[in-house]
Amino acid sequence: MLLTNIRPVVFWPTFLLLISALLASYQDLDTFLAITKSLNSAILDNFSWLFSLGSLYLLVLAMMVYFSPLGRIRIGGDQAEPLLSRWRWFSITLCTTLAVGVLFWTTAEPLYHLFGPPESAGLDAGSPDAARFAMVTMFLHWSFTPYAIYTIPSLVFALAFYNQRKRFSIGSMIEPVLGPRLTRRFASVIDAIALYALVAGMASSLGTGALTLAGGAGQYLGGDTSPLRLGVIIALIVTTFVFSAASGLKKGIARMSALNAWLLLFLGAFMFCFGPSIFIISLGTESLGLYLDTFFSRSLFTGAAASDPWPQWWSIFYWAVWFAWAPVTALFLGKIARGYTVREFIRINLVYPALFAIVWICIFSGTAIYLDMQQAAGLNDVLNNKGVEHVLYHIFEQLPGSHLMIVLLLFIAFISYVTAADSNTDAIGGLCTRGLTADSDLESNIGIKVLWGTVIGTVSWVMVSFVGIDGVKMLSNLGGLPAMFIILLASGSLWHWLSNPALVSFAAEPADAPHSSAIEGVPANAHQA
Repeated sequence: MLLTNIRPVVFWPTFLLLISALLASYQDLDTFLAITKSLNSAILDNFSWLFSLGSLYLLVLAMMVYFSPLGRIRIGGDQAEPLLSRWRWFSITLCTTLAVGVLFWTTAEPLYHLFGPPESAGLDAGSPDAARFAMVTMFLHWSFTPYAIYTIPSLVFALAFYNQRKRFSIGSMIEPVLGPRLTRRFASVIDAIALYALVAGMASSLGTGALTLAGGAGQYLGGDTSPLRLGVIIALIVTTFVFSAASGLKKGIARMSALNAWLLLFLGAFMFCFGPSIFIISLGTESLGLYLDTFFSRSLFTGAAASDPWPQWWSIFYWAVWFAWAPVTALFLGKIARGYTVREFIRINLVYPALFAIVWICIFSGTAIYLDMQQAAGLNDVLNNKGVEHVLYHIFEQLPGSHLMIVLLLFIAFISYVTAADSNTDAIGGLCTRGLTADSDLESNIGIKVLWGTVIGTVSWVMVSFVGIDGVKMLSNLGGLPAMFIILLASGSLWHWLSNPALVSFAAEPADAPHSSAIEGVPANAHQA
């Protein structure tokens, strides 16, 4: 039953390519890594300018749409009822996109920039200027720009799917630009490329998450991070996110995301209250001013004039990662937006999460910089000798109630990985399945989710236990270039609608009409789950 309902052109190329990559890396890891790294370097060398321009363009476009007449359009039509409350919608958006990375990288990454600023900037490592540079860089990498990369394709899909009644496909985003004939011809190939980038990215993220959790658990259990310990952690994560995704949007994903969001808020409040509060506020304010002052020059910095490789190591590399994940993530973020206006969509998916990220960066990045520069906490040594995941644990060891808080931190890390994975698994289930109907879609989607969850978990375990995670991570990043072209094409649909909002100003019927559950790719019970 499962194999008869899948879209073969979407499912099998991704499935076989991932397994082939796993076998190739196992046979000859050095050659495999050399090939993937050279491909990544070639992409970044030749398209750095486009990644920089494209990411800035999407942010500017989001602002234009917000203040345009298109901003008043309601997703699903004037009579559409919201699928989720605003809080649950926001919590899902926050936890689907950057919550996992924000948890650990906001303490580790600023140390890299503090002690390794770009040579062309002329900054002394560890200096006050380098500290401000580190904070500004964190704002750039983790706030408005990445959320814009997610917001634009998600908005295009939401309007195409609900207001124009297009298929549950990434191809629906670009149909207004290419036309229905070309879109039908290439839709499955486009979906397969985007699915591959997301699945490879989930495998690398899950592997990294397992290493992070294993490192934290090792502080209590002792011993080394063994394949058995990694296998148990990965199995727990996969089982939880597959069960959550299979439970339905409101029962599983929304509740898990809401719990995760409240836990993140508590963690941030704890760090602010017991950390260097005045320093956090002061450095955050100073760095925010510098971020606003240098935003355009930093956004378009490619390092070409000084032959500086720093942008390719960091900013442009990040843009490639966000672009790679965005197309499939857009299917899920667009699907849960029914019943709200375009302006509300931009606020929930871009403005509010970006502001949350800025506050979070002020607290956690500011604390890391303070402890290393003024308290000689040795965080940079921890980063270089033990790894990224140990920095946050080491910071909490400097605070009251560290033993209890580290246990809570482990739980929050686990929930963060689960909530990011279950929403993407939900999108994968819809993208891989064809002919979904009110009678068969629920069972079909559960099977697809279990299958992909098992595949992703197995690949992650093998890579981190016996091969190394870098190979799959590089494969995911390679998807950034085609994904960027897909998203830039999709943005053309917004220009089309900006000039004629009537094209998406109404739906044939409200999105919650009885027969709307048979729209391809959406579970019949998703609107009532």
